Amino acid sequence: MLTLSLNISLIIMSLSILVCFIRVVKGPTMSDRVVALDTIGITLIGVIGIVMIIQNTLAYAEVILVIAILAFIGTIALAKFIEGGVIFDRDHN
Repeated sequence: MLTLSLNISLIIMSLSILVCFIRVVKGPTMSDRVVALDTIGITLIGVIGIVMIIQNTLAYAEVILVIAILAFIGTIALAKFIEGGVIFDRDHN
């Protein structure tokens, strides 16, 4: 029963990633694209977590950590780009 529930969750999360990818491609504004990318990252972390439960292993824990860090850095960089148009501010004044 747990395996069936986890498999259904994987299917729903996969559809969610697909919908978010469509939003990334077609998003009318840059903010929509950033939110969709962040949602893809979080959903991907959930997918990997469910795969870890199904396989009864901790082998992918580092993968989850790396994806979380990359999603966070990507979201911050894109938010800063939207705010000011530059990611690295070289003006020290």
